[in-house]
Amino acid sequence: MSNTLQAFVHTLRYEAQDTISVELRPVDGGEFPAFTAGSHIDLHLPNGLVRSYSLSNDSSERHRYVVGVLRDRASRGGSRCVHESLRVGMPITIDAPRNHFALDESATHSVLVAGGIGITPMLCMARRLKSQGHSFEMLYFARERKSAAFLDELKALGMPLHLHFDAEAGGPPDLRALLAQRSPDAGLHHYACGPTPMLDAFEKLCAELGHANAHIERFTPVEVKASSDARANYTVELKRSGRFIQITPDKSLLDTLLEAGIDVDHSCCEGVCGSCETRVLEGVPDHRDSVLSPKERASNKVMMVCVSGCKSDTLVLDI
Repeated sequence: MSNTLQAFVHTLRYEAQDTISVELRPVDGGEFPAFTAGSHIDLHLPNGLVRSYSLSNDSSERHRYVVGVLRDRASRGGSRCVHESLRVGMPITIDAPRNHFALDESATHSVLVAGGIGITPMLCMARRLKSQGHSFEMLYFARERKSAAFLDELKALGMPLHLHFDAEAGGPPDLRALLAQRSPDAGLHHYACGPTPMLDAFEKLCAELGHANAHIERFTPVEVKASSDARANYTVELKRSGRFIQITPDKSLLDTLLEAGIDVDHSCCEGVCGSCETRVLEGVPDHRDSVLSPKERASNKVMMVCVSGCKSDTLVLDI
């Protein structure tokens, strides 16, 4: 089921303090699969880790993928490997693009909110909105100007751009005041990507201000505990293969499926990348991921099998 692609590192470029961009191209000189604004890809790194990074280049491009990578001081090996081990010309396996942060191009106006390295998907969205002549603006926050990546590219787009640097402003931005500048409207969409505290505040404030169309993408998972009515033991029916698998508390649903020889796409195993998204045909999942929106969770049509559980005795999956 894995959809991997063979690429090579074409360019490594310094974008800001502790941030580089990595331009990847197909090894055969052809084209990559098309992608949409908000997509991300997985990099299979030389140290054996697989990490997801948002695409920042123009979504009309097929000859390359570009990602921005911040060297995280708390890196568990992913960003450190990108910065220290990747070299121009090096071959690398990547996964085809996936999008759980899709841009709604029917919006009458879009507000893009980026914090730090969260600028990467927002830059791609801004390029798309600009090319289509849609109404939009961007709010970009960083601790210091020197740590804000892609500033020249953002300014070149000629869009309404609000920049805030904590070191220059003497503190963090007034997110409530910025989000309150536009009245709630069915055609107004807000998008945010950045550090967890910013995203938590963004979700809370959008709800309080009545902005119904609020979309986020997280780089790190939010810990979601099992629901009080989650089953410790349950049965999973694999509809297409006709198999029944017993799930017990000592192993995750994904691990149990893999041990049973079921080929399931997966990557982060933390409920944040979306690669293990699986259709649910019957039953009630206990959603513990950081990908699905509240509306998607309520529909119970899909689940992330790496971290989620089950609230019913049986779960029927489209596998």
